[in-house]
Amino acid sequence: MAPEVTERVARMKTDIQIAQEATLKPITEIAAGLGLSEEDISLYGKYKAKIDHRLAKKGEKQGRLILVTAISPTPAGEGKTTISCGLADALNALGKKTMLCLREPSLGPVFGIKGGAAGGGYAQVVPMEDINLHFTGDLHAIGAANNLLAAMVDNSIYQGNPHNIDPRQVTWKRCVDMNDRQLRYVTDGLGGKVNGTPREDGFDITVASEIMAIFCLATDLADLKARLARIVVGYTYAGEPVTAGQIGAAGAMTALLKDAFDPNLVQTLENNPAIIHGGPFANIAHGCNSVMATRLSLSLADYVVTEAGFGADLGAEKFLDIKCRMTGLAPNAVVLVATVRALKHHGGCPKDQLGVPNVDYLKAGAANLARHVENMRGFGVPVCVAINAFPTDSAEEHECLRDICADLGVPCELATVFADGGKGGLELGKAVLSILQPETKLNFTYPDEASLAEKVDAVAKKIYRAAAVNWSAPAKKALDKIEAMGYGRLPVCIAKTQYSFSDDATLLAAPEGFAMTVRDVRLSAGAGFVVVIMGNIMTMPGLPKKPAAENIDVDENGRITGLF
Repeated sequence: MAPEVTERVARMKTDIQIAQEATLKPITEIAAGLGLSEEDISLYGKYKAKIDHRLAKKGEKQGRLILVTAISPTPAGEGKTTISCGLADALNALGKKTMLCLREPSLGPVFGIKGGAAGGGYAQVVPMEDINLHFTGDLHAIGAANNLLAAMVDNSIYQGNPHNIDPRQVTWKRCVDMNDRQLRYVTDGLGGKVNGTPREDGFDITVASEIMAIFCLATDLADLKARLARIVVGYTYAGEPVTAGQIGAAGAMTALLKDAFDPNLVQTLENNPAIIHGGPFANIAHGCNSVMATRLSLSLADYVVTEAGFGADLGAEKFLDIKCRMTGLAPNAVVLVATVRALKHHGGCPKDQLGVPNVDYLKAGAANLARHVENMRGFGVPVCVAINAFPTDSAEEHECLRDICADLGVPCELATVFADGGKGGLELGKAVLSILQPETKLNFTYPDEASLAEKVDAVAKKIYRAAAVNWSAPAKKALDKIEAMGYGRLPVCIAKTQYSFSDDATLLAAPEGFAMTVRDVRLSAGAGFVVVIMGNIMTMPGLPKKPAAENIDVDENGRITGLF
């Protein structure tokens, strides 16, 4: 990295200090710049608003979509949101009317290890504390709708069980938006008949719930209610599926989600518009913001910068194979975020040496970058690499990475948006504009008519480069049952570790010839896909030894500290 950039980073304040010192414009002014009237928005204070989701269907224009994804990350993340923010600011600085379109943060990572999802340094969305904490209450509404359905299922069993539900085959879990391993497996309904029917149960984190997936894939309120009604909550003693519609919960759940369904409007540090809505994890869900947010953004701006969670083998694959397949959306370009430190990690560099310049480790780990580039190109989308600069990088390492990208035949630009905001992404913005194609005809990983097992094989072998997929006995039984019920044409959403192409987090860089193990298969009939759980991935994460929550505080004036 250039010495002057390193010096600026060293002098920088924390993310939250930068955000708290920013000069924000009233959100009504941001909305007006998009051509929105006061009737089009609902204010949540001075700097947040919800936009009427119905405007997405009234918009006549269709902007160009830029998808930001990344190489396989390290536990700290590689700055995909930071690059997305900086790129949107850069494109606006270049005179392109651009909307940033992101996912909402989950409280789990905020209080855990990874942190929030509002960007960093001088490439952030604000008000950062609100966005990273309760925001406009969307995730709480999703959790409430999820748990209302759970309560109604158990109440139906308690009140005479008119649907003949087998308590041992209730598949619907409760959820909470927090990392809490203690809730993964619980026994509830204890204390006698008046307290319910005793059964084994469990919790998922809210962002892994099917309600979140439905929320993010629904195209309007009618579609939302129809999807909620299709949720399979369990099975009868005869093995027949029971749905939320049969339980009578779909209407009330939609009522809880009605206001949340309107996308949220905020701004970047440079006062450019940003829509943040929905937040499924990409390692255990489909990892994309809401269809409503994306379509609304495309109707309001000429260019839309959006992101997909974790590495391109997870978020981007699901964005393309699930979200785009269902909606007809297709990105006009893909930006693949890479960092020197992560590639050295994939090259075998010891953790305590990641900040020490070493091109040999970088070259060895670049196989991970090459694999992701190849995969994205295989979908039929042009690719540009963004080097997210860190102060420990050396100029020699940056040059080495440029040479690697030149050999791969992809444009590559250094982005210093963390330290410099939009101006640190101008060259990246120009590179992205240069590769944008007018329209994209996507090459999906598998056809709709393939069996579920064939779809899993296709993703595992084409995207991950596995040699084989092994199925546990319970997973194979669940798969056969889902196929027999007529859900075989649904796409698959694979849940696995984000740290490797495989289901083993220790297999770094670009492994080949490995076997993957399917541990469980879950039907998400409302969302419209089948979740395939591989390896030891958990749908309810746990907190680390030293949670980020220990550093967060608030003073007597209500000012939050320690939030990154």
